[in-house]
Amino acid sequence: MSFANRFVRAAKHLLPSPFSIAVLLTFVSVLLALLLTTPAADNTNLHIVQIAQFWEMGFWELLKFTMQMMLILVLGHVVALSNTVTRLINQLSRFCTSTAKAAFLVSSLTMFVAFINWGLGLIFGAIFARKVGEFAQQKGISLNYPLIGAAGYSGLMVWHGGLSGSAPLKITEQGHFLVAQIGVIPLSETVFSSMNIFATLALFAIVPTALYWLGTQSTTTPLPQQLHASPTLPKASLQTIQGAERLDHSVVFAWLLGGIMLLWAGYKASISVMAGGGISFLTLNYINFVLFGLGICMHGSIAQFLKAVHTAIAGSTGIMIQFPLYAGIMGIMKYSGLIDVFSAFFVRIASDISFPIYTFISAGIVNVFVPSGGGQWAVQGPIIVEAAQQLGVSFPKCVMALAYGDQITNMLQPFWALPLLGITGLKAQQILPYTLFLMLLGASIFVLTLLLF
Repeated sequence: MSFANRFVRAAKHLLPSPFSIAVLLTFVSVLLALLLTTPAADNTNLHIVQIAQFWEMGFWELLKFTMQMMLILVLGHVVALSNTVTRLINQLSRFCTSTAKAAFLVSSLTMFVAFINWGLGLIFGAIFARKVGEFAQQKGISLNYPLIGAAGYSGLMVWHGGLSGSAPLKITEQGHFLVAQIGVIPLSETVFSSMNIFATLALFAIVPTALYWLGTQSTTTPLPQQLHASPTLPKASLQTIQGAERLDHSVVFAWLLGGIMLLWAGYKASISVMAGGGISFLTLNYINFVLFGLGICMHGSIAQFLKAVHTAIAGSTGIMIQFPLYAGIMGIMKYSGLIDVFSAFFVRIASDISFPIYTFISAGIVNVFVPSGGGQWAVQGPIIVEAAQQLGVSFPKCVMALAYGDQITNMLQPFWALPLLGITGLKAQQILPYTLFLMLLGASIFVLTLLLF
């Protein structure tokens, strides 16, 4: 049995569903709070009752954040399902006449799109990889299809350092849950910092080149039988549409709403720039607003837009149901004093130079168990901020160190690969050898970046 097969089997045996992991982490947090913290002096309840109260207090604190994360995934997916994106991918697939060329082109464009929006990049990469397989099947071209699938998943290496990164975007908002500790930090200090630009450009240059080289060395593989047809969104027949239902299928009505939203978004951006605010307008709410208007316009009718939403929304259920549990864990840490215990540990073992590296490594480990950048920021963010404050380390650098650790072990954690596997017809063990290679390559780049800056 190959290493990839053994790894997948071990993961299935050792790791339950992400929701069950969130439940287990909740129990672990309760146990640690019981063992490592003391009851509040001004509260007469038993210690365990106090911890339960802290959990419930946190449980509801991230509802806005939960909705923001759901929308950024769903709306990105909706845009990826539009005919415009599909036609673009069909045109690009014609250049994929060998494994090496396909791996290079798929990874380059997927990483670029994922930098803009992670939900869009996730589905774009999956559809692009599938279209390459379909084109190869039609033209009789031999490919290493699993390598192309891995290339289509490479966008998850750059997303958290991109324009839809959960942690960098959250801390741009007035009143975010750590604003009292770190204030509002603009994207110019995180996503558009010289450190992150260096790391991102290095990934954009090295990853596609490495996959091109792998493509020249790899053997071909049989293509899945189900590649004979692509998934499409069916359109209703105009003959069956009657009365007021025509409004749902009206191109003019869709463009009226979507166009107004995009014009308003453009107006807000221009006002911010002219007032000297730069890119401060880029927040989670702004990006979701743009994606909403763009999705309606690109699908051409409210009916088609809603069909795309129906298809896309299934992928967001994990966020919806897991985030309250992560918020509860955050509540336990925040109100019981567990944050202080963990941050004190990091202060003892770390220096101002080594702490970002520890943050990167710990974030990579936590991501295996908490496969959500937003959920991870809710759990780890308070600990990292407290320790960084005591060590005198730059908050933006620590935020990006967490982002790097979170995104790099996506190449190991199969949770977000499920949509890609479903679309391409591949299995996790088929792409794992290549994604593990990407993880090691990316980790080297990120560690070097954190040491240099």
